[in-house]
Amino acid sequence: ISGGGYGPLVTSGQILSGVNSKNAIGITSLSEGLTCLVGVITYLIFTNHTIRWQLAPSLVLGAILSVPFAAYTVKKVKNVRLKLIVGIATLVLGLVTLGKLIF
Repeated sequence: ISGGGYGPLVTSGQILSGVNSKNAIGITSLSEGLTCLVGVITYLIFTNHTIRWQLAPSLVLGAILSVPFAAYTVKKVKNVRLKLIVGIATLVLGLVTLGKLIF
């Protein structure tokens, strides 16, 4: 479905506030999933659109297959390196967004 793009910002904010980087990633992932679920339900209630069920298996399969790899990566990467990766990802995404806005 779609996200609001706030994941890197929320994760970075938690890390800057002193939350362990692995916990920050887990908290953000859970909150993004719940936010998307509420968004989809609200969209379906207040619009006249229906779900295109032929897309659902691909979306679900992609989500399910990504979970073990993400969990394994977060488990194996050290906190210092994880902070660096989150910081770089936040910076790159911000620059891309700024570039799209300007150009």
